[in-house]
Amino acid sequence: MRRIISMLLENEPGELSRVAGLFSARAYNIESLTVAVTEDPTMSRLTLVTKGDDAHIEQILKQINKLIAVVKVVDLSANPHIERELILIKVIAKGNSQRDEIKRLVDIFEAEIIGVTDSTYTVQMTGDADQTDSFISAIQIAEIVELARSGVTGISRGKKGLKG
Repeated sequence: MRRIISMLLENEPGELSRVAGLFSARAYNIESLTVAVTEDPTMSRLTLVTKGDDAHIEQILKQINKLIAVVKVVDLSANPHIERELILIKVIAKGNSQRDEIKRLVDIFEAEIIGVTDSTYTVQMTGDADQTDSFISAIQIAEIVELARSGVTGISRGKKGLKG
């Protein structure tokens, strides 16, 4: 089962490495990882996506909580949440019919063409994992030159928040 784990940790050199090392040492896979400073410059928010059953996730959460720099950890997927991922995708766009079809897909998926050359379109799209995966599948009507994904970030719904 896919799980989104978000944590607040001290914004210090090496803390990201400790979290990643914890996963590596226990042979847990990280499918996606995003990290950035929060509104408090002494804290970072790290969001990662992994897969596992309830016992696997419980073990991960216990191990993360043992890290000194970790202030708070939450399994976002356990409760209502909002998640987003940014993708940038460059495709070959030759001929009017192919360009029109790409523009149609961009409109359907509420994406945006952010770069145009005589032979390519660069498209930006945000959405949850299902939306971005669907867009990538659909846009394969054109040859994909390059694809970059930001990784998932998320936030819980409602008044609760991840604060120290």
